[in-house]
Amino acid sequence: MKRVVIKLGSSVIGDEHGGLRMDALQRACDGAAKLRHQGSDVVLVSSGAIARGISVMGLGERPSAVAELQAASAIGQGKLFSVYDGLLGERGLVSAQVLLTVVDMHDRVRYLNARQTLATLFAWGVVPVVNENDTTATDEISFGENDFLAAQLATLISADLLVLLTDVEGLFTGDPRQDASAQLVQELTDFDAVEQSTVSQGKSRWGTGGMRSKLIAAEIATAAGTPTVVCSGLDPDALGAVLDGQARGTRFPARARGHSSFKLWLKHAKPTRGTLVIDAGAARALSDGGSSLLPVGIVEVSGSFDVGDAVEIRQADAGGEPLGKGITRYASSELAQIKGMGSAQVRALFPDGNEEAVHRDYLVIG
Repeated sequence: MKRVVIKLGSSVIGDEHGGLRMDALQRACDGAAKLRHQGSDVVLVSSGAIARGISVMGLGERPSAVAELQAASAIGQGKLFSVYDGLLGERGLVSAQVLLTVVDMHDRVRYLNARQTLATLFAWGVVPVVNENDTTATDEISFGENDFLAAQLATLISADLLVLLTDVEGLFTGDPRQDASAQLVQELTDFDAVEQSTVSQGKSRWGTGGMRSKLIAAEIATAAGTPTVVCSGLDPDALGAVLDGQARGTRFPARARGHSSFKLWLKHAKPTRGTLVIDAGAARALSDGGSSLLPVGIVEVSGSFDVGDAVEIRQADAGGEPLGKGITRYASSELAQIKGMGSAQVRALFPDGNEEAVHRDYLVIG
């Protein structure tokens, strides 16, 4: 393997009392050291900054207010990285803290800058420790999960393997905490079948994720050609076995490309803030022609949303089924003014506005 991304969830990093699981962190750093000494590039994606800040401040419970979450992250981020820096240093490795946001992954210039920075760190033999920049991220601290960040990162660097470490053995046919008959799924290729099944939504006290977010991350990564494994970060042998090519946890083989990783993230992970109802002609242009959505095709705007929010797109009189989802280039109040207007009318009202309400590059159908 040339490049590996290892993601540690909050339930792996911290215990129920907010303390660090040093044994799990040490195993992750052991794995990183082994890979580096074999000549592979490795990235650690770490959750836990917010939980660490909560613990340091003695807050007791995870806050719900965004400002408090961001403040907790600001407190915990550096302290958590210092632990990784020390552990990797003990293993003869130099580490680097890399904080990313959604914009870094989906703005072309920033995307290329992030990729070049990581490439330089790899060339220098450095192990990047990556987290979302919670202190400045919007969408309520949301990529929305570091599972998605890890999948996007695996795509960014063309990783050969993504390992998602959690507090259970892998994906089960039911919730093993509640169903004694639940069986471990050793390999999964049919994501559509899983969408119809019951997937554990269990979350740790400190984290926000569950098995569903790992399934979506696996779908994103495997669609971009990166095989993914979900396994236990609490099992002393699991990560080492996976890095040695042994079967542990649940494996998701790489797949032929369908949607891009960005569009899979948009489809499954970015919260929807409103709805655009469009006419039949616009629906055909989107579905059959791969076109952008223009204001002229919009017949109804509902919800309150801003530029950059995700909106659901529905066809008028089409049975109520969503046609797609996209990132809007106008706020809801603006679209309410320009719906049904041609491009010349839109330019007259918003001279510096965009021609498209939703650009095709930020639109997923189906």
